[in-house]
Amino acid sequence: MIGNGMKYYLVGYMYCGKTTFGRKLAEAKGMDYLDLDRAFEARYHYTVPMFFQRFGEAAFRTLETQMLHSTADLDNVVIATGGGTPCYGDNMDFILAHGTAVYLQMPVDALVERALRSRNPRPLMHGLPEPEMRALIERQLKEREPIYLRAPLIVDGINPYLDS
Repeated sequence: MIGNGMKYYLVGYMYCGKTTFGRKLAEAKGMDYLDLDRAFEARYHYTVPMFFQRFGEAAFRTLETQMLHSTADLDNVVIATGGGTPCYGDNMDFILAHGTAVYLQMPVDALVERALRSRNPRPLMHGLPEPEMRALIERQLKEREPIYLRAPLIVDGINPYLDS
């Protein structure tokens, strides 16, 4: 299913495992690994939650899109995107034009469980009780999944496997 190639963009909802899967895929294929959120934090010297809080989502999405577009000329790399990255502007079109999109798909229950266990809550979920968190995940996933499903490769986020 996933062979050696030029560039993979991992897409999927927060907590689906893009970072973990991305590192393993890059290692297995002898490719470089890039986490867009970590690259954003290194460039702008703010964590994503701090930037979100200080400057707002619109400013974040603008700079995040610039970070994504800066990957156009990279080769032999696995890129983990943020959960919302492909859902703004022309980002999914960009991803599909510049590499192979891989959607790590997970059911709502698993996403809620991971969100509740996380030591690094995402800005939109910080402090939410479980019922409100579940409602947010259900709503956002319903909005975002049609975009994620444009990816030509879909991987089970609960039991991802790498084949040769």
